[in-house]
Amino acid sequence: MPAPADARSFLLSLFQAALAAADPALRLPQHLPPAPSGRTLVVGGGKAAGAMAAAVEAHWTGPLSGLVICPYGYGMPTERIEIAEAAHPMPDPSGQRAAARMLASLDGLTEDDLVLALISGGGSALMSLPAPVLTLDDKRLVTRGLLMCGAAIDEINCVRKHLSAIKGGRLAAAAWPAPVHALIVSDVPGDDPAVIASGPTVGDPSTRQDALAILNRYKIEVPFAVRAYLKSPDSETPKPDDPRLASSHTTIVTRPTEALAASADVARAAGVTPVLLGDRIEGESREVARAFAGMALSAARDGMPATPPCVLISGGETTVTVHGKGKGGRDREFALALAIALAGRHGISAIACDTDGIDGSADAAGALALPDSLARAASKGLDARALLANNDAGAFFEALGDQVVTGPTRTNVNDFRAIYIPGTQ
Repeated sequence: MPAPADARSFLLSLFQAALAAADPALRLPQHLPPAPSGRTLVVGGGKAAGAMAAAVEAHWTGPLSGLVICPYGYGMPTERIEIAEAAHPMPDPSGQRAAARMLASLDGLTEDDLVLALISGGGSALMSLPAPVLTLDDKRLVTRGLLMCGAAIDEINCVRKHLSAIKGGRLAAAAWPAPVHALIVSDVPGDDPAVIASGPTVGDPSTRQDALAILNRYKIEVPFAVRAYLKSPDSETPKPDDPRLASSHTTIVTRPTEALAASADVARAAGVTPVLLGDRIEGESREVARAFAGMALSAARDGMPATPPCVLISGGETTVTVHGKGKGGRDREFALALAIALAGRHGISAIACDTDGIDGSADAAGALALPDSLARAASKGLDARALLANNDAGAFFEALGDQVVTGPTRTNVNDFRAIYIPGTQ
């Protein structure tokens, strides 16, 4: 079978396959637990929470009630489970109020009841309920500093857990003695449920000292009340051996590797050899892009790690240390750095998108880097290197019409990247 003639359409088809494979409506129903003799209460939050709630309603025949929180625009029509919408990635009062109601709804449960916790990436910001001695503004200042400094997601969530009244196992502890069954859409490298949405139903192995060390490592300025609280034993989270968590169970209903595998199947069907590089790629977006450019050029010139036509497929979560004033997210920054490193050689094209449809801001999921991207940009008077230095990859790809705009995907299995090497040019 000949290689695809239209690289843009081919790369978009790979991304669409990844999104389809991560649809909660497809993945969640098979993991539903048996109904209890008592009440079933649904709680949770994240970018996939609305779709997960709708899937539960469609397949649960017994009594059902509850509340989940998703980003604005990510809600779904439901009848028995309330879906509240709130801001992401910066928490807002709507998320705080909904999280407080969610926590209060767990009062008075018994061993005969069941808590279904629907958790996905984004839940940390959406279920933002500060510890009683802190304010939402305190949490917002800390979140902003963590997002700007280039910290990894596990570091960000370590701090968030210790400042929260609901995360780091506290949600499940509040439900005790009722059993908790957490259904999780993973968006983190390694699928660690203690990291996804800051682990509201999972015992936390990290400590408040770890949280303080992260703030110090990245030189993040935080309010006095935050540091004072982290120095207090009151900020410590429930640990994995906490008896209140003994009846809390976790099931990963979909994970990034499954999305990558689905895109690889589409590539094979198109006559292109997929090279799966895994879902644990981390590091600065521009540095990862330079390394991947070298790999793609090696494939084009030397047939390693695969002979063209081939496509390098990867997931994970890169980071951006913000030095400029642009709004381009980590995937667009990756795509721009990759385009600069490739310089149009060998007809190599790529797509880099966040599967939640939000690459830093809601205007795009990511972007396509094509062999003529730099030339088209130059014809428009755009300086690719200057825009990259200003963390403004969004402006670059918007001007070219090469942003990938999906709108709300209602799922989240992290970054998706595919680099297509077509063969002899």
